[in-house]
Amino acid sequence: MSNAVSTRLRRHTARAALAAGFALVPALAFAHPGHGEAAGLVHGFLHPIGGLDHVLAMVAVGIFAAQLGGRAIWAVPATFVALMAAGGALGMWGVDLPFVELGIVGSIVALGLVVALGWKNAPLGAAMALVGFFAVFHGHAHGTEMPTDASGLAYAAGFLAATTVLHLAGIGIGLALGKLGETRAPRLTQALGAVVAVAGLGLLSGVI
Repeated sequence: MSNAVSTRLRRHTARAALAAGFALVPALAFAHPGHGEAAGLVHGFLHPIGGLDHVLAMVAVGIFAAQLGGRAIWAVPATFVALMAAGGALGMWGVDLPFVELGIVGSIVALGLVVALGWKNAPLGAAMALVGFFAVFHGHAHGTEMPTDASGLAYAAGFLAATTVLHLAGIGIGLALGKLGETRAPRLTQALGAVVAVAGLGLLSGVI
């Protein structure tokens, strides 16, 4: 792929991700936190964007992917979505998974830290394994709430779609920060990662 084509592709990706981020704002404004009814496409879509824990983790995945760049921009979020779907299936089938809530909150701390520490030279496989591990916990939490009928499948489609939107929002934020220069961009991105990690600790301790 030529440099010109690669540059255009990145620009289009950044614009699409930023648009997704802006489109997400009204939904966040009207969504309520917590775990409500688990049936239907709309409920499935609102569930992830209505809980601070899910929002922080999934946006952090997008920022991390943008920080890594290259193939990671699509491979890291795609891994999260795929493993979250697998975790959701385990939850729907009644397979127990220990420490689910701890895994969800821990994902916020861990993902915030990798961004804060500037782990942008991480091997792609390691990055995919990290987000995939935590994705299983997020998926299982959703899956245990879903009915096994068609409304449950619609709910699953909704929360997978919302997860993708949140990832795109994170990628958009990461790519936008990356345009601020070689000095400012890493500092601001790492500061944002630190904020996410601190918020995760706040959720873990019950302060938030």
